[in-house]
Amino acid sequence: MVGEGALKSLSSPPCDTSFDTHDQEVTDMDRTPYEPSPHRITDDTWLIPHTVEAEPGAYLPVSSLLIRGEQPIVVDTGAPVHRQTWFEQIFSLVDPEEIRWIFLSHDDGDHKGNLHELLDLAPNATLVACAFLDEREALERPLPQHRQRWLEDGDTLDAGDRQLRLVTPPIFDGPTTRGLFDERSGVLWAVDAFAALLTGDGYEAGDVTPEVYDDTFHAFNSMISPWHQWLDPVRYARHVDTIAGLRPSVVTSSHGPVLRGGAIPDAFRRVKQLAGQPRVQPPGQELLDELIEATVLAGAAG
Repeated sequence: MVGEGALKSLSSPPCDTSFDTHDQEVTDMDRTPYEPSPHRITDDTWLIPHTVEAEPGAYLPVSSLLIRGEQPIVVDTGAPVHRQTWFEQIFSLVDPEEIRWIFLSHDDGDHKGNLHELLDLAPNATLVACAFLDEREALERPLPQHRQRWLEDGDTLDAGDRQLRLVTPPIFDGPTTRGLFDERSGVLWAVDAFAALLTGDGYEAGDVTPEVYDDTFHAFNSMISPWHQWLDPVRYARHVDTIAGLRPSVVTSSHGPVLRGGAIPDAFRRVKQLAGQPRVQPPGQELLDELIEATVLAGAAG
């Protein structure tokens, strides 16, 4: 396996772990039909997927991306609970010393979860961040500024054999969010936009039943960006159309299926329809009480 030596070092990382809040043994939470394994999107781009059961027969994807071009790029770093299998997937495709860029879309835990460990294991990588992201992270565990490049919406990353354009996705939940459009492959990394559950048969939109896709696309995109209820539909449509105007050939994201063909304009249409509409209310105390009761009963039965 590529990077096998680096994987062994995860058990005793060479870095100072005094800031590490994840000293406990990290095990996969995946209890799903999916085996964590890279899913090829284009000739040189792979989805690095994990899934978590959201409800019986439906699974929330928690994915990253690897672009294995002239200057390999890791796009987001997954969640801490998936650390071992996340690194296994990445290093099965690229040697850690060959990684040139780490693009962090924003500072949510399921996107930055293995960032510090990757910086330690990939000594030649530069982190593509932004000023606000760096400032926010400094309150928890500072990032090495000498290894960063700050890029914002509208900027372009030169990765040797390709140019990657930073964009603001149509749906997002954090102020530092920037998506990434690969002008060579046509792949758009939409970050948290276009979220929907999977049904256990694959990672592509065509693998998801229409009923699950319809219901969960609307619910998840609303809960991720509840501010859609205050949007002016005309102004928002202009922004969405700007992103759609890039004409991506593939759209992939952290929490949704891979979109191709007609599923791409359909997804942009769906998010435009959210503008000015009431938000979907997330589960509340009633569900929490049910979960606690189920846990107590399961413990008593055990």
